[in-house]
Amino acid sequence: MRKWFLGIALFFLICLVSIVLLFEQSDRFRQNVYKTIIAENQIPEDYVPIYKEAGEEYGVPWELLASVHRVETIFSTMDPLESPVGALGHFQFMPRTWVGWSYPGIDDIGNVAEDVDITDTDLIEAHNGYGTDASGSGKADPFDLADSAYSAARYLADHGAREGNYEEALFSYNKSEDYVEEVMGYYHTYTEEGYELIQLPLNRHKAAGIE
Repeated sequence: MRKWFLGIALFFLICLVSIVLLFEQSDRFRQNVYKTIIAENQIPEDYVPIYKEAGEEYGVPWELLASVHRVETIFSTMDPLESPVGALGHFQFMPRTWVGWSYPGIDDIGNVAEDVDITDTDLIEAHNGYGTDASGSGKADPFDLADSAYSAARYLADHGAREGNYEEALFSYNKSEDYVEEVMGYYHTYTEEGYELIQLPLNRHKAAGIE
């Protein structure tokens, strides 16, 4: 009986260790876990002040920014914060959208050469990009949550969100009707059904630049 019990205990221990290792080592598995455990109405509490400040600066509802952040990177739990096509950071900007489309690219979808410093604010200003130094660091970094959120708010505002044309702005941000529908679904949940504030693990805060 005791051997049977020890065998069962060892089996569950092996399963637990395997899950932990898989969570730590597999980006896709970890992202699916976060997508599952973060409920539809939940928003990380520490991110809300950034959404609100960025939204107020550009006349965009903070809940819309939260919705975009949720869909783009599952509140920055995606690791790495880079898509297969080259979109970067917490709000997934293509480099040329960040730097400005008058800057020469290496393809038609918005990538630039790897040696280009896309955080250079002078370069961004020269090419009318959307990269924004919201944190006051002297750089506009898509991997800084404040910079990325302000840049997203600015982009959405310029493309219709400031006037309340949220779906139009979202379609400009990501030209997919499914994307627009998904973001608006979260937006309606947050604004009409209410939201619950949650805490993310400490390592996720650090990844977002929040101590």
